[in-house]
Amino acid sequence: MSSRTEATLEDLYGVPENGKAELVDGEIFEMPPTGGVSGRAGGKIYLSLDGYEQRTRSGYAFPDNVGFAVNLPHRKSFSPDAAFYKGELKGGEFLEGAPVFAVEVRSKNDYGERAELAIAKKRKDYFACGTLVVWDVDVLREKVVRGYRADDPDKPIIYRKGEMADAEPALPGWQIPVDSFIP
Repeated sequence: MSSRTEATLEDLYGVPENGKAELVDGEIFEMPPTGGVSGRAGGKIYLSLDGYEQRTRSGYAFPDNVGFAVNLPHRKSFSPDAAFYKGELKGGEFLEGAPVFAVEVRSKNDYGERAELAIAKKRKDYFACGTLVVWDVDVLREKVVRGYRADDPDKPIIYRKGEMADAEPALPGWQIPVDSFIP
């Protein structure tokens, strides 16, 4: 018999400053800091999303390490590497619900069979919470962006260097050159 107590969103607020974590299966999963190439990619995507926010006033762009509170049986939060959100801001609280667009940039440990399964499961969770588009950004190996859409989640659109990537239908009209964030 287990006496383990499930972690809560309140516990997640207690992760040390600048710590990145998500609440999954009743446990807090802390995520290690990312490397320079991966971190820079997330930052460049966020900057472009911020420009879209300023132009359209249709939501809010967020950088890495922002918490999104969700209510799946096994997952209570997300912390994408960049995101666009159309909900209400609540001061210092986590954002309520998932972003319409989430960016997950792979770090050096995000490869292999176990990592692929975890990434696919997380993407499925995003869609279950209402996210319309999820990017899987591979800046270290294949150097591509896989754009997954909720209406066809098993058939990503692949964006390569020299191409413009988008997040339709989540962000109408927004595009970013892949070369601007993949070396």
